[in-house]
Amino acid sequence: MADPKLVLLSLLVLMALGFAAFWLRALRHSPGQDAGRPSVLHTGIGFLTNFFDTLGIGSLATTTSIYRPRQLVPDRLIPGTLNVGHALPTIAQALIYIAIIEVDLTTLLLMIAASVVGAFVGADVVARWPERKVRIGMGICLLGAACLMLARLRGVLPPGGQATSLSGTALGMAVAGNFLLGVLMTMGIGLYAPCMILVSLLGMSPKVAFPIMMGSCAFLMPVASARFIQRGSYATRPALGLALGGVPGVLLAAYIVKELPLDALRWLVLVVVVYTAASMLRAALRPARTEAGYQSKSA
Repeated sequence: MADPKLVLLSLLVLMALGFAAFWLRALRHSPGQDAGRPSVLHTGIGFLTNFFDTLGIGSLATTTSIYRPRQLVPDRLIPGTLNVGHALPTIAQALIYIAIIEVDLTTLLLMIAASVVGAFVGADVVARWPERKVRIGMGICLLGAACLMLARLRGVLPPGGQATSLSGTALGMAVAGNFLLGVLMTMGIGLYAPCMILVSLLGMSPKVAFPIMMGSCAFLMPVASARFIQRGSYATRPALGLALGGVPGVLLAAYIVKELPLDALRWLVLVVVVYTAASMLRAALRPARTEAGYQSKSA
C-alpha cells in the first residue's frame, strides 16, 4: 500500500504543475493587469518575502507593506496578486515541512480541505469587490494580524502542547477555524500566526502549525488564484516576480540559512503592517484614484 505522506507530497507536485500550466495558458490568452516581464524589484520582493516566510515571519502582510508605500500594485488588485504570486513558493514550503515534521495525516488532510473550501468561497467574493471595500477589508484584517504579531512577540500566546493529532470536538473546531482562515487568505491576510494560535489552543505542538499552515496554503492558494486569474483581478508582473523570486528564497531559507535571530525584524514588520493598515483605511475614506498611477510606477 502506498505511503499516505508520499501520496500527499505527490499531489502537491501535481498541484504545482497544474497551477503553473493553468497560469501560463491564461497569460497567453488573457495577460491580466500590468502584463509583461517582472522587474528586478518585483523578483527581489518575491525572494525577500518568501525567504522570511519560510523562517516564520509570514509573506502576505509583509508583501502588502512593501507594495503600498511604493504604489506598485493598485489596492484593488493586491489580494489577487498576493495569492497568485505566492502560490508556487508556498507549495515549495509545504513539500519541505510536510516531509520533515510529523503530524497526523487525518488532522492535516481535514484542515487542508477546510481551508481550500474557505478559499474557494472567499476568492469568488473578494474578486468582485470594489477598491474601497478591499481597502477597508484589508485594513481591518491587517490590524488583526498586527495584534497577533504583537501577542506573539510579547509571549502571551498559548504555548501549546505536544499532541500531533486531534479528534472529536477539537478536530471539528480545528476544521471550522481553518475554513475561516482560508476565507481570510483571499483578502491577503497570512494564515501562519492564526494557525499557530489555533493549534496551540487545541493542545497541539506549535511545530505542527508549519505543515498544517503550509499544506493548507499550498492547496488553497492555487484554488483561490484560479478565481482571481479568471477575473483578471491581479497584477501580472508583480505576481510573476513573487513566483520567480520566491522559490529560490524558500530553498535558501530552508536548506542553507534555516534559522536567524528574527525578533528585531518581527518588531519592524509589526510597525510597517500597522502603518500599512492605517494607510489602507485612510485611503478608503478618500475619493477613488485611477490605477494608471500605480502602473506607471511598477516598471
